[in-house]
Amino acid sequence: MTERAANQAMLTLVVGTGYLGRRVVERIPAGTVVGLSRSADATLPMLETHDLDAGGPLPLTLPGQFRVLYTVPPAAAADGDPRLERLLERLDPPPAAFVYISTTGVYGDRGGAGVDESAAVRPATDRARRRVAADSLLAAWCRDRGTRLVVLRAPGIYGPGRLGTDRLRAGEPVVREADAGPGNRIHVDDLASCCLAALDNEKAEGIFNVGDGDHRSATWFATEVARQAGLPTPPAISMAEAEQSFSAMRLSFLRESRRIATTRMRTELGVAPRYADAADGIRASLAAE
Repeated sequence: MTERAANQAMLTLVVGTGYLGRRVVERIPAGTVVGLSRSADATLPMLETHDLDAGGPLPLTLPGQFRVLYTVPPAAAADGDPRLERLLERLDPPPAAFVYISTTGVYGDRGGAGVDESAAVRPATDRARRRVAADSLLAAWCRDRGTRLVVLRAPGIYGPGRLGTDRLRAGEPVVREADAGPGNRIHVDDLASCCLAALDNEKAEGIFNVGDGDHRSATWFATEVARQAGLPTPPAISMAEAEQSFSAMRLSFLRESRRIATTRMRTELGVAPRYADAADGIRASLAAE
């Protein structure tokens, strides 16, 4: 049996079967994957229902050898990540590998400069600080148990149903190109490929930035979606005007500027994004919708 076939035969526990997790579950052979979600879904027969916020025992018996993909974000009102802590308390025996979806937001604002995995974290928002806390918790937990840990730091995730077309139809403005920083994003199917590579590659360990490498701005992205979808071009306003009208959440993204380097993703994970040109990813997403 090849190394990849052996890895695929090991049970994979996918915690969180939402936008990303569902796509990963569907790409793992039936009988070797279990999804864990707070909501029942009849279209995923391998799904077990469990609410990490409520606690209680897991609804399955863990085998001697298994691996985990964790896609669930920390609760917005929490300090750290109690959901993750509750799961870790229930992983007995510990998994052979643990893949965690984090965020490039942990790097904070870099003034448009390039950022690789060696950069120190500088979280500027509560949600980024929660991710940093989760990273630290997992690193210690996995180290103490001999579990291989891969942290995938992901930028904005887009794909079918996540192109911002509702905003475009509503005529919401974007920041003018002159005030927009570089963009960082990844198509959901490319991120799913990164997850599978991180699970399968026994030599992969540590932190990996993931992304398509297409650093055109969020303004370009919205304008390109509008063009391809046949919607009106969004009006452009200055950053000063955006400060007066955009939500605090949206402004927090716009105030941070960086170019995420993804060399390790390509060379060590072996993932070359199918949608390295975001225009192709937009086209495929609209076709899938």
